[in-house]
Amino acid sequence: MNQAVKKERIYYYEQHKIVDNFAQEIHSGLSQTPKRLSPKHFYDQKGSELFDQICQLEEYYPTRTEIALLTEHANDFSQLMGEQSILFELGSGSSLKIRILLEALKPSRYVPMDISKEHLIASSNQLAKDYPWLEVHANRVDYSQPWEVPDFGPGRYNAFFPGSSIGNFEPQAAVKLLQQIAQLVGRQGGLLIGVDLKKDKQRLEAAYNDKKGVTAAFNLNLLHHINSRIDSDLDATNFSHTAIYNEPLGRIEMHLVSQCSQSFRIGEHCYRMQKGETIHTESSYKYAVKEFHQLAKLAGFYPEKVWTDTEQLFSIHYLKVR
Repeated sequence: MNQAVKKERIYYYEQHKIVDNFAQEIHSGLSQTPKRLSPKHFYDQKGSELFDQICQLEEYYPTRTEIALLTEHANDFSQLMGEQSILFELGSGSSLKIRILLEALKPSRYVPMDISKEHLIASSNQLAKDYPWLEVHANRVDYSQPWEVPDFGPGRYNAFFPGSSIGNFEPQAAVKLLQQIAQLVGRQGGLLIGVDLKKDKQRLEAAYNDKKGVTAAFNLNLLHHINSRIDSDLDATNFSHTAIYNEPLGRIEMHLVSQCSQSFRIGEHCYRMQKGETIHTESSYKYAVKEFHQLAKLAGFYPEKVWTDTEQLFSIHYLKVR
């Protein structure tokens, strides 16, 4: 376990070595049938900027709906989670979401957790500056590896996992991650989590195929990210974006579609694709309230309360370890 690096009210930890398996993971994914790539590779600097733009789109309802729910029910969260608790956030940010919660809870410690060192430090510095009373303990972790955070001693532990990011995990992997969070917060600890609800296919597909083409640019940027990291002759103009709702599995699937028969090299490996063949880049599972509660119970959480908007687009759950 690494020692904390302290700067005024900010502490920085790296609890385990972050292994750069980028090239290996790209090769592994493109060697599968069908081909697939992990959505965690979307988020280089350009990808992060494009995702911020997606969150502002008219068709993309999750962000604004979740923010509205957080704002409307902030007092409920304070009563359930308790003020002066120790608050963990999976995926650090300086967005309005965490600010709403910080102002409602006034936690004794805020513990953002993220794989991106630069983003983690920048957001932690900004929040510490904006909230002079806040003690920030930034932890760099990779959710795909076993992880741990420092022991902060006795106190009430809560975690915050916004954005319906749990939907990007296959259900079995989602249970595993929720189990890790349950271990993190411990008995009587809680988790406030955003979950996208199931709804009609047209509304879902419109959210991931926006008219301005921002989501398409976000998806295609994954190929530019590969080219920037690995010597290759991959041509992103040979691909197009599509997102479809797989109703039997209850998930949106994002794909990059090959527009021609082609071959390309990435590093020392060569790949062939036929016209119409796809690379599956992201799944985004949608859950009915009861379905998500069943998933949470498998991980050791029990539902305390759920909030939904009037259109039944999005849900926020407070779960507790008994």
